[in-house]
Amino acid sequence: MSDGKLILVVDDEEDVVSYLTSLLEDNGYETISALDGAEGFKLAREKKPALITLDITMPEESGVRMFRNLQQTEETSKIPVIIVTGVSSDFKQFIESRRQVHPPEAYFEKPIDKDEFLKKVKELVS
Repeated sequence: MSDGKLILVVDDEEDVVSYLTSLLEDNGYETISALDGAEGFKLAREKKPALITLDITMPEESGVRMFRNLQQTEETSKIPVIIVTGVSSDFKQFIESRRQVHPPEAYFEKPIDKDEFLKKVKELVS
């Protein structure tokens, strides 16, 4: 179980994982990472992070599927999720129209505004 500072970063782009991991760790958070939704979901169930940052477009298993799996699994359904993606704002409208899932806590389009991102992380994790 996390102490409230563990954040799971899920993105198939290693440079994005590296950037987010460094940004979060430089601001006092612990991180773990996954390169696809299947690995991310497995880590979320095992480690129960305080927060998940999630890309949408990934090989193997998409962020949409992982997001749905998180919400449909009791042990992970309450973990807040921030979508960090290159997908346009049309995705935000799409996910918010789904009845099967609740919308994520925040969306950030790549490249992210690091100050706004950290502000939202602090709000969700503190």
